[in-house]
Amino acid sequence: MLKQDFTRKREIFAEDGAHVGNIRLLMSDGSSANILYRAMRWCAKRRLSPLSYLLQYINKLLNSCVIGNGAQFDAGFVIMHPVGVVINSKVRGGRNVTLESGVVIGDEKGKSPVIGNNVFVGAGAKIIGPVTIGDNVKIGANAVVTKDAPDGSTMLGIPARPLQKKQDVTN
Repeated sequence: MLKQDFTRKREIFAEDGAHVGNIRLLMSDGSSANILYRAMRWCAKRRLSPLSYLLQYINKLLNSCVIGNGAQFDAGFVIMHPVGVVINSKVRGGRNVTLESGVVIGDEKGKSPVIGNNVFVGAGAKIIGPVTIGDNVKIGANAVVTKDAPDGSTMLGIPARPLQKKQDVTN
């Protein structure tokens, strides 16, 4: 899955018109957080808990990023800027989930979010509680999501609500 994570990150950089070599990709913000997360998950799946927790701690020290041992994301998971990212152990995420800095994905009363495929979460956004984030969702910077986000929506505000597109009113 790590290869798919980096393929996704290369695609994101290409969208910005940047040519990214393997060395630059490896040294970019978030790459070490992704590598440590995947290594931590590999250890957790094989019941190597002490090593898994050590990798979690190293991620916290190196990247200021805390990802719970049980958090599961499919291929294409990208942390663009890891500083301040906190993800609860019970979170489940789909394919191609992209997080910016300061994102918090946490549980409430023991229930955690489920995140769909092709989701972008902007800087400082919070996703809290037993919410479902649909596929192809964008969550704006500093939004606080406490209710489900429908497929294809853009969530903005505190509390976050789907962006309402203005309708063209002509007489």
